Amino acid sequence: MGLCLPCPTEAAPPSPDLEEKRAKLAEAAERRQKEAASRGILNVQSVEEKRKKKEKIEKEMATSGRPPEGGLRWTVS
Repeated sequence: MGLCLPCPTEAAPPSPDLEEKRAKLAEAAERRQKEAASRGILNVQSVEEKRKKKEKIEKEMATSGRPPEGGLRWTVS
């Protein structure tokens, strides 16, 4: 068995710059997160719109303190 070492005349392959490597890793992580978020969803835009609408309604309810008109009412007869 022998050792596999690079020839002394060959220069080592240039390693990517640290900032460049970090940028590539960040880009790959964002892409993976986006793919994971949309896994199993046929229409991503409609899901995003529904999520934003729900957040808007929750935000309005939190600021107003009372439920908006047209909500459920409890009546006792």
